[in-house]
Amino acid sequence: MTDPTDTAGKTGGPLAPGTARGRSRDGGLSAVLGDLRAVDGALYAAVAATPTPTLDRALRRLSHAADHSKLSLGIAAALASAGARPRRAAVVGLGAVAVTSAAANLLGKRLVRRARPDREGARVTVDRYVPMPASASFPSGHTACAVAFATAVGVVLPVAAVPLGALAGAVGYSRVHTGVHYPGDVAAGAVLGIAGAAAALAAAAASPVPGVRSVYAPPRAPAAPHG
Repeated sequence: MTDPTDTAGKTGGPLAPGTARGRSRDGGLSAVLGDLRAVDGALYAAVAATPTPTLDRALRRLSHAADHSKLSLGIAAALASAGARPRRAAVVGLGAVAVTSAAANLLGKRLVRRARPDREGARVTVDRYVPMPASASFPSGHTACAVAFATAVGVVLPVAAVPLGALAGAVGYSRVHTGVHYPGDVAAGAVLGIAGAAAALAAAAASPVPGVRSVYAPPRAPAAPHG
């Protein structure tokens, strides 16, 4: 038995190209995305439903401190007064924040336009509340910038990699804890932050500014004695 054909002799029915198979692929992708959204929502709800009165105030303050990258700016200022190499790390770190912030706010949020979580519906305790941003939820800009700064500074100044990485992770979690982001927003922000740091590090490596480029330059060989 063959599939029906139309008047032009083209095959129809379930084996027709671009119909059933295409719909099957689209349906499979939609199902996967739906499952991921379900997991994302379940994780958000689990965090919201877990009482953590000891952590609530600290994480709320941390989330607020990371607004507009104030935390990274303060750390960069401290690094700038600690010597040549920390100063270069601060410059590259702030460059990473600038690149990542632009990517998150001018591209990511405008392209995806994911709605913010329903904090009241999830019954997030008011003790955790920070102002709910008006921008789209995906990706988390706070996380993206914190991870970008930590990654870039950590490459230039390895001793700072672990503490700054831990701080960036805490900033990301604080955005879920305070109810303003889904975990998936934070994960996407972390990926974007790593990409932004890589871009800033590549730009610094090619920079014509000696103080920045010298982070990557090999040590100079001692000059040969004359005579």
